[in-house]
Amino acid sequence: MKLAAALAAAAVFAVLPLLTSSNYVIGIGISALVFTTAAAALNLVYGFTGLLSFAQLGFWGIGGYAAALTVVGLGGSFWSGVVLAGVICGTIALVVGYPMLRTNRHAFVIATLTFALLATLIARDWVSLTRGPLGIPDLPAPEAFGRRFDTPRQFYWIAWAFAMAAIAFLFALCSSRIGRTLVAIKQNEPLVRAQGISPMPYKLAAFALSAAITGAAGGVYCFNLRIIDPTFLDFYYMQTFLIIVIIGGAGSFWGVIGAGIALSALPEALRFSEDLRMIIYGVILVVAMFVMPSGVAGWLRERRLARMREALR
Repeated sequence: MKLAAALAAAAVFAVLPLLTSSNYVIGIGISALVFTTAAAALNLVYGFTGLLSFAQLGFWGIGGYAAALTVVGLGGSFWSGVVLAGVICGTIALVVGYPMLRTNRHAFVIATLTFALLATLIARDWVSLTRGPLGIPDLPAPEAFGRRFDTPRQFYWIAWAFAMAAIAFLFALCSSRIGRTLVAIKQNEPLVRAQGISPMPYKLAAFALSAAITGAAGGVYCFNLRIIDPTFLDFYYMQTFLIIVIIGGAGSFWGVIGAGIALSALPEALRFSEDLRMIIYGVILVVAMFVMPSGVAGWLRERRLARMREALR
């Protein structure tokens, strides 16, 4: 049932450019696709493995700069830039993740936050590489099959294809034995060790895969903006990914996907009151957290269990 609904939603998103001629609506669709993908990658680390990682913001920015510099500095294509962004972020995650994951969960959070802040400082201060506050403007439009994807309508198909591929991969991973092992590590790591399973390789693999997907998502999104500068590492992005995971329900794959789509569109739906838009958005989030502290997926699960208990009485 959930998979059928997901396929239906994917089909609707696939034809969105055929349903509207508004570049504004299509732009919201691109943001929803990319942000949902990055949130699903964060959910792999936070929701399934139980590790709150602020390093996702750093990987988002590193991926964006890696893709942009591959095209502008090395003369590569958009496609090679996105792939290289994922590879670089995955490799960095393996290097920095190993010592980070050997700490306790609280120290891990601080270490990942420090990593994100360091990435922001590098983007701002390493002027010879990133051009500092000036950023890298006028990123060229992607090309494939002899055509340029230089309009929001055309670029949408790239964002859609990337999101579908990344989400399908994450679904296969989270539904597999590896995903179930990650959940077991989150719930009772000592018991997992007692079963002869070493948690470190699983946690490190989840951290690296999440970083690679987030970095690739950053690479795609910066070409949608057609510019990248230090504001690309604004904490707004990390806040958005984290809110999606929390509201959707950490550890719920489809809950996070649904929340990603809804919460990407909600701020735009509230533009009827430009002055109060973000205040209303904040109130909605606070109320949602009070009503559904375990997210939408957790709330639905509790309702289902309550009905089962009633039926057994």
